Amino acid sequence: MNKPIISVFGSRTGAEEQANVTESLAGNWLGMGPKLKAFEAEFQQLRALPDFLMVDSGSNALFMAATLLDLPKGSEVILPSFTWVSCAQALLMAGYCPVFADVDPVTMNITAETIAPHITPNTKAIMVMHYAGLPVEMAPIVAMGLPVLEDAAQAVVSAYHGQACGSIGDVGIFSFDAVKNIAAGEGGGVTARDPAKMARARLLRYCGIGKSGFEASTHGKRRWWEYHIAEPFIKMNPSDISAGIALGQLHKLSENQQRRAEVWARYQQELAGMDWIVRPAEAPEGCVHSYFTYAIRVQAPKGQSVGDFRDTLAHTLLDKGIYTTVRYHPLHMNALYGQLDKRLPTCEALNEDSLCLPLHPNLSDDEVARVVAALKNFAS
Repeated sequence: MNKPIISVFGSRTGAEEQANVTESLAGNWLGMGPKLKAFEAEFQQLRALPDFLMVDSGSNALFMAATLLDLPKGSEVILPSFTWVSCAQALLMAGYCPVFADVDPVTMNITAETIAPHITPNTKAIMVMHYAGLPVEMAPIVAMGLPVLEDAAQAVVSAYHGQACGSIGDVGIFSFDAVKNIAAGEGGGVTARDPAKMARARLLRYCGIGKSGFEASTHGKRRWWEYHIAEPFIKMNPSDISAGIALGQLHKLSENQQRRAEVWARYQQELAGMDWIVRPAEAPEGCVHSYFTYAIRVQAPKGQSVGDFRDTLAHTLLDKGIYTTVRYHPLHMNALYGQLDKRLPTCEALNEDSLCLPLHPNLSDDEVARVVAALKNFAS
């Protein structure tokens, strides 16, 4: 087997990110510092968010956002099964009960129609995830009248009819991990429409303490080393180093997004005539896609299992040095959550027939051509 050299995910960094890290190290800003303040301010302005707080990871952002909902313990929260494990883990850690729903077969997103069958008297909130950066159809979900936690981890530039994804629900989160559209190595963010929620988020981020000792000393506190702990919470402070990388990424976001869009468009054009491939949906009019990943669905020849066909495709590509993956293994199919008896047909079908192709700003035209050629040769 050839060593995989074309990765399914990736990032593109450069001189500004390196310079920002060097400045943080030279200034001994290993914890929170000036680069963090700059990134928070610029990201909030770019996305027209009511407020924005960076934390140390997207997974922790989900946990903080779930906590900010302030639901009764044991509350049911409906979320898509076709999503990353951190979504369900955050709900469990906050003391809630995740209830998995199916997704739309075309958009791969949760919808009001897939949510409705799971609503009970104990349903207290809904979590949505904008899969691959394609905006969820939010209006019907918001109209259901339940608090909405919006996972925009893959939707950092996505917009739903003029409003930034992540800012439509009651609370929203972003991810800046190593493969996201803004790749800071690790990092996440939280936003909310209610100023009281954001004030609480700032308190929670530092173990439930309002100010550090140094901050307290600059505000005239006599015994600045003494502090009041408002409530128990884990530390989620991001470093100035990760914030500096994120800041550099933010400044090249437009350029990187243009490259993502070019790769997406090339796939859409080249794969159009391949009747065994179902291409991903485009963003509807009035909406903006983030092009985080390019997830196809495959149709197997007659008499062949679609799962075996998809798996053979993935291994054939791997042998040609092209790494692909399936995002995601449906959560209701994991025993941990106690919902193995639940039937969610689209999520289960996606587990067998979907495959994410390489899509990131570091892909060359030659690499995209290699992926396309390998797909065309596979079914020839």
